[in-house]
Amino acid sequence: MIEPLPTGSTIGILGGGQLGRMLAVAASRLGLRVHIFEPGAQPPAGDVAHAVTTAPYEDAAALKAFAEACSVVTYEFENIPTAALDVIEEIVPIRPGREALRISQDRLVEKTFLQDLGLTVAPFADVGDAAALDDAIARIGTPSILKTRRFGYDGKGQVRLNDTTAPADALAEMRGAPAILEGFVDFSIEVSVIAARGPGGEVACYDPGENVHRKGILHTTTVPAQLSASQRTDAVLLAAKVLNALDYVGVLGVELFVTPQGLIVNEIAPRVHNSGHWTQNGCVVDQFEQHIRAIAGWPLGDGARHADVVMENLIGADMDRVPDLAREPRTALHLYGKAEVKPGRKMGHVNRISG
Repeated sequence: MIEPLPTGSTIGILGGGQLGRMLAVAASRLGLRVHIFEPGAQPPAGDVAHAVTTAPYEDAAALKAFAEACSVVTYEFENIPTAALDVIEEIVPIRPGREALRISQDRLVEKTFLQDLGLTVAPFADVGDAAALDDAIARIGTPSILKTRRFGYDGKGQVRLNDTTAPADALAEMRGAPAILEGFVDFSIEVSVIAARGPGGEVACYDPGENVHRKGILHTTTVPAQLSASQRTDAVLLAAKVLNALDYVGVLGVELFVTPQGLIVNEIAPRVHNSGHWTQNGCVVDQFEQHIRAIAGWPLGDGARHADVVMENLIGADMDRVPDLAREPRTALHLYGKAEVKPGRKMGHVNRISG
């Protein structure tokens, strides 16, 4: 059991994007400070943080000074170099623990971990070269998806294969990176469960949300999802199983495909998650505060949903709609303070409340 952090303590966050920004806001509501470590200048989280260190993850001296200024360190994205974590962990605890990062950083390791837990995943195969890809296609078939094992997000680093796709062309798009072939899953809907686990092993799960993607990027999350009572229970129990297997502390996102054969795990994310943004206006304690509570050793909060919510991401030129969105009734606007609007870039989101 860990001692709860007193108010005024500093939480370090690796990464200064919108998730770090919203974590910092949640921490401030609890009287806690946040110190951001981010290589890029003027990160969105820096606007609301107590302190910001701007340095590359290879700067051991900067990492050491950052860690010494914090009571605990967490992260807002998965692809943090192992060497950076080594420096920090010698000085201060990292929560969630590094095992969750190790597993989630590599799709092959992640699929194997989930399968070993007895959970159902899409058929998959390691692809190291052209011969391995040919063998994987022969076993898994098409349609299927070739993905880089590491560093993919929002539809990047993946190619869909069908009967007309030349395997050599698909492999070339991986640019020499280790890859994995995943079988196509025929699903009715995709849902995600945002779940939290405290240092004492207590678990709290939010209602599953129903996700719709456009061009590989999450477009909307709707709560409640179109699930039966038994499917909802299965989804929550599945998420809890993952949390306990990892001895996890913090918030984790679990993406699931709903099929006639049952729930299939797509992937896990060891952090607060885009599909959990609805909790900001649908729950008393949102996913960001829940994560801060968990890593700070505080009791987990009540994540019960008090309203139906549709969360919509604002991507790129959607920012032109902000004046109209600001006038919409029962609509909460959350903007990330990013200086430059780019196609495919998440600039904010809205939560539309009903029920």
